[in-house]
Amino acid sequence: MKAVGVIGYKKSGKTTLVIRLSQELSRMGYGVAILKHVSRDIDFPDTDTSKYRSYVPFVSAISSLETEIILKGEKRIEDILTYVNCDIVLIEGFKKGKTFPKIVCVRNKGEGKELFDGLQLFTASFDKNISDFTIENDDHIKKMSTIVAERSFKLPNLNCGHCGYESCFELSRGIVDGKETIDKCVSLNPPISIKIDGTTFPLNPFTSSLFKNTILAMLSSLKGFKKGTVEIEIP
Repeated sequence: MKAVGVIGYKKSGKTTLVIRLSQELSRMGYGVAILKHVSRDIDFPDTDTSKYRSYVPFVSAISSLETEIILKGEKRIEDILTYVNCDIVLIEGFKKGKTFPKIVCVRNKGEGKELFDGLQLFTASFDKNISDFTIENDDHIKKMSTIVAERSFKLPNLNCGHCGYESCFELSRGIVDGKETIDKCVSLNPPISIKIDGTTFPLNPFTSSLFKNTILAMLSSLKGFKKGTVEIEIP
């Protein structure tokens, strides 16, 4: 799964850009999801589902057309992405995110510099004179979508250090700069992977090796065991 952030101050065009990018990326054949940060309480209509959340930390409403999940408390982006099955996630807000590249929406010249952290791909705005791309220009939307499809990524935020960098943030900057690739992340290419109900759980190299060696040690004692790809299913 890939991701790209769309950040900027209020009224800079973030939501408009996210909608337009989601439409174009969908036309290009990608499965797209949107994740948005809000700075206030989330309002829900006065329904039974919203009433339930006063009593329990997890509420879900399921219909034949869609499913709604309400979780109490602030969650990490990584926690929410476990529910997502798509190709590209557009993340609106989360200025302090350090594990994915970003598009910076600006309202005036020089404003973007306040938001640059080494993860910016380009700037966008409603004014063609102050940014790399214009939000209301159809050709620019196509160009931005192509860049997103080619250069978006999401690191696991484990900060394990096995890539040679001190943090996922430092590796992310290297990827955006073009000095590194996503393959540098050892945790995204582990010797063992774990899926629960179809959702992959990233493991740092130490944990991955521990699982692998423990399982192989147990299996090697079984009669008829031979080396090969091991599949274990726990219902």
